Amino acid sequence: MSGRVMLVTGAGTGIGAAVAERAAAQGWHVVICGRRGALLDRVAARTGARPVVADVTDQDAVAALVATVVAEFGRLDCVVANAGTMTAGTVLDVKPAAWELTLLTNLTSVYLLVRAALPHLIAARGSLVAVSSIAALRASSSAAAYAVSKAGLVMLAQTVARDFGAAGVRANVVCPGWVRTEMADEEMAEFGAPLGLDTEAAYSEVTRLVPQARPAEPGEVAAAVTWLAGPEASYVNGACLVVDGGTVLVDPGTVALEFAVTPRPQP
Repeated sequence: MSGRVMLVTGAGTGIGAAVAERAAAQGWHVVICGRRGALLDRVAARTGARPVVADVTDQDAVAALVATVVAEFGRLDCVVANAGTMTAGTVLDVKPAAWELTLLTNLTSVYLLVRAALPHLIAARGSLVAVSSIAALRASSSAAAYAVSKAGLVMLAQTVARDFGAAGVRANVVCPGWVRTEMADEEMAEFGAPLGLDTEAAYSEVTRLVPQARPAEPGEVAAAVTWLAGPEASYVNGACLVVDGGTVLVDPGTVALEFAVTPRPQP
């Protein structure tokens, strides 16, 4: 991948940081962006990536980000859209402002990024890889805004694949399940604390029905992302690659044959 340039959003921690590390090791020139400069600097120090502080929900900031990449490296071969946020709640729980912010962060920001990057991706015959979630494919409880935004992200990538495939651009999606990241650690703390579970016990509990019986490591998702970004996936376009240890394979109707299922008290 020598000479090729990858832009990774949401790269200060978790999956984004792991993508930057793996891509740099493969020879990509990597530009990482996020809103927290200190975290980006740490990733840059160990990967050699070029850090840029940017808010991908701001149209002008996105345009400036892409312009910075192209001005510095002369090209842009791949965009990894990884920035995102989690908002819990049903449609009755989520306030309109929180709904709008979730869609802005998880979906509209990628639209803005794709619009700015597409001319350069077309010139390079490059690719988009969007990081969605299995919540885009299955209805998670109390995750209405998050699930809808991630489902929209899948279709956004597929429309790019359909509309610009003939121009040489590929667009694909990775849908992870539980991944051991800083954001997931916070979710484990929120879930586990009322039950007296520490972080490890909480991860064990939420992955009890996962056939591989564990969460993913960020590097395992990063491996899928960099494969889709690279030449080995040259005829993969519009795909939704599920990286979830087999979570979505499970038939809820047979769970009770292996587990004693009882409802938890709802807050």
